[in-house]
Amino acid sequence: MTGRILSGWTLTRGITFLVYVFMFVPIAAVVLLSFAESRFGSFPIENFSLRWFIELAGNAAIVRAFQTSMVLGALTSIIATAIGIPAAMAIVRYDFPGKNLVTTALIAPILVPEVVLGVALLLFLRWLAVPKSFALLLMGHVIITLPFVLLVVQARLVGIKREFEEAALSLGANRLQTFFEVTLPLLMPAVLAGMLFAFTISFDDVTATLFWKSAGTETVPTQIFAMLRNSISPEINALGTVMIVITVALPLAAGILARRFARGRT
Repeated sequence: MTGRILSGWTLTRGITFLVYVFMFVPIAAVVLLSFAESRFGSFPIENFSLRWFIELAGNAAIVRAFQTSMVLGALTSIIATAIGIPAAMAIVRYDFPGKNLVTTALIAPILVPEVVLGVALLLFLRWLAVPKSFALLLMGHVIITLPFVLLVVQARLVGIKREFEEAALSLGANRLQTFFEVTLPLLMPAVLAGMLFAFTISFDDVTATLFWKSAGTETVPTQIFAMLRNSISPEINALGTVMIVITVALPLAAGILARRFARGRT
């Protein structure tokens, strides 16, 4: 019996290892090819170079796409966090009619596939005769990222005892002072993490962005998609490497900042 269990675990580990190889080997290949000097990437790589990163920095279309993605991601994270904090406070701290309905509506975008959400919002705005714009794209990204911010902040808020807030109120502070001087500092690890997660999701989104962006507006993912449709350039590998670094680094930074901030508050 023990032998069967061990063989079962060995098989599970082997399958898991193969799945990870299948997932990450193409990513590793893109990163390695981005440093290849040759235009036609092949293995083994003979000469390593930063040529394609230099050409990438000189590509005006890609630079504009990066600027758009950075502005869009920053605004999305700020707005989603500004909405998510009071929404989480209302859900956790108060009871009101329709609370379950409001909670479901705020969380629903995370449960709906992005293609369905993108088409639905696009058709609704077409029905309202609202043209595509950067504001529409920003609104769509806020809808997508808001559930993540809400869940992160809500999870942190549940762990904050009401006694801290009640003590501040009993000492003469009003509710606004209590929030900014007691609740918000305790929430700050979740706020920082939520903002970075929202920025990462917005920066990396391509499916819904394709439906909502206006003509001439390109983000980094949609620019990669457009480049792949026209031709395969080594600059795509360099751009993919930059995207991988940003997508991986920001969530890690969010976790590190949240932990350090939490330690500083304890």
